Amino acid sequence: MLFSARCRHLWSVIAMLGAWCAGISPSSAQSEPVHPQAKSIACPENDSGLKLPAGFCATIFADGIGHARHLVVAPNGVVYVNTWSGHYYGNDTPHVGGFLVALQDTIGAGKANINSRFGETVQSGGAGGTGIGLYKGALFAEINDKIVRYALPAGSLVPRGPAVPVVTGLPLGGDHPMHPFTIDGEGSLYIDVATATNACQAQNRTAKSAGIDPCTELETRGGIWRYDASKTNQTFSPSGRFATGIRNAEGFAIDPAGYFFVTQHGRDQLHANWPDLYKPEEEATQPAETLLRLSQGGDYGWPECYYDAVQGKLVLAPEYGGDGGKKVGPCATKIAPIAAFPAHWAPNAMALYEKQQFPTRYRHGVFIAFHGSWDRAPYPQGGYNVVFQALAGDHASGQCEIFADGFAGAVKSPGQAEHRPSGLAVGPDGSLFVSDDVRGRIYRIVYRGGSAAEGGAAKFTPCPSASAPAGNVSADDAKPPEGTHPDAGAAAETAGLPVAAGATKEMVALGDRIYHGQVGGATCTGCHGANAKGTPLGPDLTDTQWLWSDGSYAAIAQTITTGVPQPKQYRSPMPPTGGAELSSDQVSALAAYIWGLSHRSAAASSTSTTSRTSTTVPAKLAIPGDKNTAFSKPFHATAVGVGAS
Repeated sequence: MLFSARCRHLWSVIAMLGAWCAGISPSSAQSEPVHPQAKSIACPENDSGLKLPAGFCATIFADGIGHARHLVVAPNGVVYVNTWSGHYYGNDTPHVGGFLVALQDTIGAGKANINSRFGETVQSGGAGGTGIGLYKGALFAEINDKIVRYALPAGSLVPRGPAVPVVTGLPLGGDHPMHPFTIDGEGSLYIDVATATNACQAQNRTAKSAGIDPCTELETRGGIWRYDASKTNQTFSPSGRFATGIRNAEGFAIDPAGYFFVTQHGRDQLHANWPDLYKPEEEATQPAETLLRLSQGGDYGWPECYYDAVQGKLVLAPEYGGDGGKKVGPCATKIAPIAAFPAHWAPNAMALYEKQQFPTRYRHGVFIAFHGSWDRAPYPQGGYNVVFQALAGDHASGQCEIFADGFAGAVKSPGQAEHRPSGLAVGPDGSLFVSDDVRGRIYRIVYRGGSAAEGGAAKFTPCPSASAPAGNVSADDAKPPEGTHPDAGAAAETAGLPVAAGATKEMVALGDRIYHGQVGGATCTGCHGANAKGTPLGPDLTDTQWLWSDGSYAAIAQTITTGVPQPKQYRSPMPPTGGAELSSDQVSALAAYIWGLSHRSAAASSTSTTSRTSTTVPAKLAIPGDKNTAFSKPFHATAVGVGAS
């Protein structure tokens, strides 16, 4: 241990001497920009797996630090990260230590060699958070229902004193319990207090449930609140509201001219909850994610309105009398966005770029981290990337480009993505930092130069149009040698599943197709994953832990039919029939498939036929409810008899 510390010190000294010999002080080495017209330099460690424009390189700055949400970089190059825990991550075990993390690279390697945790812990009652920021030498962070301030003494990596409450009593619970924030140059603290529901329905995320009118939720949710970063012990109240009608604004940017921009997560489940008004593919393509220019007292339309990606305008939501995109009504008086992006990509963070390191074309624009979709199932998911949107004053300029991709790995889906971008920050030297809230990775992206250094002739990948089609229905992730057609591999997989008494192998095979969205319009994979191993949105369907039934075939079918209006461990209900318009025969087939998945390991370890069944049921299940009852896609298909809901 002592030898290792001495080695680290030696390398630090060598690095500092190298910088001194080159005529650069160690402190200025952190802030010295890469000259945009420098010759292209190969990436020293291309271990990030990211796809970037020519001339850019990425390193893994840190890894495994917990569910990293937003981050901020101090003038001395220290990266501060807020990490989170709870329902969003399946209530897994939080990282040991404080939820706040300080990362520093003292040897110029592009990777943090110092990693210090501080702040609230599980033992002290903390659950972490999303928001984090710096103002006048102090660190601000969201912890549970409050924004706190830590003093950062000069030369100190982490705070030495206790957290001081700045704002307390922020609303928790519901669909969006996080509180991202930003602080402007005058010390105004702007907090996103996102909505508790999807569309302010009388019954959240329930088919054909009307909207509450007026939406009383807007009194304390669905907007931006403003407080004073210099004051302490301020209490959240309706009087602090700065702007309203914003469903979930997680990304903030304020440019030098004072223009204030926020991203907005568009609503979910248009076809799911209103199948008579919207086509199945419109679940994946509507509404657009948006970029808003914020103004005091502004009303941006939620829940009455959503931004139609095809028509390019705000239209009336079905919960408030909308007819599938034709009526405008009160939406004519709401403030429209300045840019639109593909539906459900989930803009979780935004960073304005004003530094000199990147080519000129990236200045005076914003980078946006798209966490990635779930509600595009059974069509291909989207997002899981970082895009760049140019700005011109108070409006967007041109189409956005996909700047960084490859975070998710081989599969873009909530359950199988290896990493999901969740936070963005620009360092003092112009490097771009990206956080990942799956495995707690921090990326550092730098520009090394190239033949098209100024970007005029540089090649880049444009974002798909917000009105682009949904694509083809996605099957499970079967790969050669089984084949590449939609059913490839499915027969081999289902043939090995046990069959419940009262079901047949044919029913199991049909249930597989229903589960993967090929029959009946089900979106099970969006919440439970293509392999049914679960995601942060829905539980593992392959184990034998049961909270809603005894695990029998009949009980699973019953749970699918009736849904789960009040999940025990996940944050949103599952509508009846899992949210899809399934006939009784399709429910029986889906139940047979789920039962087979959950009993696969038991069947594999047993040599007897009886060990492959859990109960005896009639050959024809009696499923309550008419097969034409219109329920549709779930926000979280959290039950189907399995125990994590």
